[in-house]
Amino acid sequence: MIERILRANLMESIQYFPVTGIIGPRQVGKTTLSKDILQFIDKKGIYLDLENPRDSNQLADPVLFFESNKDKCVILDEIQRMPDLFPILRSMIDDHRVPGRFIILGSASPNLIRDSSESLAGRIAYWELTPFIINEVIHDFETMKTHWLRGGYPNAYLAPSNRLSFQWISNFVKTYIERDLPLLGLNIERNTILKLWTMIAHMNASVLNMSNLAKSLGTSSTTIKKYLHFLEEAFLIRQLRPYAINVKKRLVKSPKIYIRDTGTLHYLLGITSTNDLEYHPSLGTSWEGYATEQILNSMNENLTGYYYRTHNGAECDLVIVKGGKPIASIEIKYSSAPKLSKGNLQSFEDLNTTQNYVITPNTEDYLIRNDIRVCSLQDLVKGYLQKM
Repeated sequence: MIERILRANLMESIQYFPVTGIIGPRQVGKTTLSKDILQFIDKKGIYLDLENPRDSNQLADPVLFFESNKDKCVILDEIQRMPDLFPILRSMIDDHRVPGRFIILGSASPNLIRDSSESLAGRIAYWELTPFIINEVIHDFETMKTHWLRGGYPNAYLAPSNRLSFQWISNFVKTYIERDLPLLGLNIERNTILKLWTMIAHMNASVLNMSNLAKSLGTSSTTIKKYLHFLEEAFLIRQLRPYAINVKKRLVKSPKIYIRDTGTLHYLLGITSTNDLEYHPSLGTSWEGYATEQILNSMNENLTGYYYRTHNGAECDLVIVKGGKPIASIEIKYSSAPKLSKGNLQSFEDLNTTQNYVITPNTEDYLIRNDIRVCSLQDLVKGYLQKM
């Protein structure tokens, strides 16, 4: 089994908080990880899959069930299926508050799981489990190319062939459209959400134009905003916000939009092999999205990521901010001999960052200026990023 980096944080939370929440998209490994953790805690565990009628029937009287198992660690999988459990969990915890009473697993953010944040405030630590990230599975350039092509969902990444990998992703996308997103409250026609998801794939790594999306789908910008909110809260897309600094510059204020998993991105674009990817018009934006997601998912908790762009042409793909101050600027290039534009250099000057990086798929580590370093994505994530 591939060891998940999040495991250490989860173990620490379970030893302190009554409830530990593991959130993330379906099929990302939440169940496997939670069951693995049970082996290392000083309690017996009970696992309930709330999508399984046999398991959910055990909660016909949840108060009785929880009281009868108050000294055990109860895992509740797919908690969004039974949001009415949250007030009961709060009552059970307040009656017998000890660490590690519950582990809840959800395929949506707390904002989409009704009453979760309010009911369990001060009692729960939430952690997001992403698909496999570069630090968990990448050993060399070849394995990185497989990870980039197939994405990080375990069943897709570990499939014995690209054909089976993308067959799994096809079923994954279909299931989300037909079952999971409606369950979360996104009740729209299936072809509409597939069309929107595909349109986002074609504008991956671009500044979001809500009006164009609304016009293409024949709806309002307000409705599109609602749709994007659901996709983001289900961990399927990312809206990267712009970094606004207190200078007299006209800044681009709309977010950049990404499909978070590149395997899903490539499926929506019709890319099913490394050769397809190498010659596809979206090669550069796919690489930018992949690198952005790996960096953001590998950062320490005290760091936040943004992008930077002005109407005068200054731009930077990723700005790393710590304590409200930009500490590093990152430009992502699909090139073995990258060159910075005037706009890139201007953004470094605007942001006044002393750590500036140009990230490529596979290159030597070298300085092109005292404050600008060229390196591979692996060198950044496994080395420099951890020191920020």
